[in-house]
Amino acid sequence: MLTIRYFAGARAAAGVAEERLPVTQITLPELTAALTDRHGRRLGEVLSVASFLVDGAVWRAPERQLPETAVVEVLPPFAGG
Repeated sequence: MLTIRYFAGARAAAGVAEERLPVTQITLPELTAALTDRHGRRLGEVLSVASFLVDGAVWRAPERQLPETAVVEVLPPFAGG
């Protein structure tokens, strides 16, 4: 089961800070499509520009399947510096 944690604008768009999804054998692009279907276009727009951490590390292999028990953190662009 994946745990998805949303921050800042992603949290506002999803309407939740965290959720768990019973998915297996899914890539990050497939996950973002599923989350967009689940929460709507507004979240999809945020996901299209967000960065993702998987178990605390930047995920740079979109074609690889996510670990089944991963924690995926959704980090939208932050204002300021």
